[in-house]
Amino acid sequence: MHILLIHQIFIRPQDAGGTRHYEFARHLVRRGHRVTVIAGSRSYLTGEPIQAPKREVIEPGFEILRAFTLGGVHRNFLTRTLGFISFMLSAAWLGLRVKGLDLIWGTSPPLFQGLSAWFVARMRRLPFLFEVRDLWPYFAVAAGVLRQPLLIRLAEWAEQTLLRNADRVLVNSPGFLDHVQSRGARGVDLIPNGVDPQAFDPEANGSEFRRAHCLEGKFLVVYTGAHGMSNDLDVAIEAARHLRGDDEIRLVLIGDGKEKPRLVQEAEQEGLRNVLFLPPVPKAEIPRALAAADACLAILKPIEAYRTTYPNKVFDYMAAGKPVVLAIDGVIREVVEREGAGVAVPPGDGAALARAIRDLAADREAAAAIGRRGRAAAETSFNRRRLAQELETLLEAMVAPPISP
Repeated sequence: MHILLIHQIFIRPQDAGGTRHYEFARHLVRRGHRVTVIAGSRSYLTGEPIQAPKREVIEPGFEILRAFTLGGVHRNFLTRTLGFISFMLSAAWLGLRVKGLDLIWGTSPPLFQGLSAWFVARMRRLPFLFEVRDLWPYFAVAAGVLRQPLLIRLAEWAEQTLLRNADRVLVNSPGFLDHVQSRGARGVDLIPNGVDPQAFDPEANGSEFRRAHCLEGKFLVVYTGAHGMSNDLDVAIEAARHLRGDDEIRLVLIGDGKEKPRLVQEAEQEGLRNVLFLPPVPKAEIPRALAAADACLAILKPIEAYRTTYPNKVFDYMAAGKPVVLAIDGVIREVVEREGAGVAVPPGDGAALARAIRDLAADREAAAAIGRRGRAAAETSFNRRRLAQELETLLEAMVAPPISP
């Protein structure tokens, strides 16, 4: 079958971010299917043009088409909206021109690209799979990012339209099931976030990374990902204040986002030499960074909505064989505690976060044992290769002709 995936923020291994869809696409192609991706022409993190051809062949049967995208997505509300709308329109135009399709796969957020996929599916009279990666606009409203009543109503209308008109709805967290079903989704499938364990070597010691940043002998707590409002890295800075007297402990924050300049300035003004900010790295380099870690941090604001999430980074940490220091409640905490893969602390509590880090640093053998348990769970329950097989089964069922009575 030939699948069209419309995904503005499609991430390749050489880009920063999660590669769930790239890995799924490669699995499908190697199973004999064909995947065409319509992606944005600008980086979601920086807004800068992506250095890639308009048509990029990853391997035979797997290609990326770059749709025209305006503006820098993260600069302000106006440029963000222009970026989303311009991609929505150009992706729909491109999607109508791709030949020989069997299924359209749309994903959200942003909802705009889901509307593109729905439009193309209906115009082409093809099955439409709508994937919900985050509960938008629910998260945006809960976090205070989206406040204008008219925009909220429009976003909720678009969400319900997509959920009710999709042939199947796919979610990546069990915490999303009640939400999408209450808003009209008919057939819902869960294929959770996970990881390719073979991309990580739990025996690697990260010595090269440590030497490059003068971190030899330190107990490293590494965070990878966005530095945005929802990521609550102010709490990590608060923990660093509590850990100021523990010279062996370092917090290493890798990534970028709207809040990063302020966080860097705050740490510098307070003389927090136990915090190191590093730029984002391509997904392919994340295993090297995590190999240097003694523990890894996953954190979100203490908002009820975020209790539903399965953050990708947690599964990366587990695959790397590192104990997770988790400042997120809800379904992901259930995973970490069930698998014995980390230590959970109340979200928003910097003092509790500092205590958990200090306890792990005090008993490195126990920390390493926690990491091994996480690795075992990544190899079994959250192995992306197995999850890709589940996705293939779902897609094949959607394109199969109905069985006559």
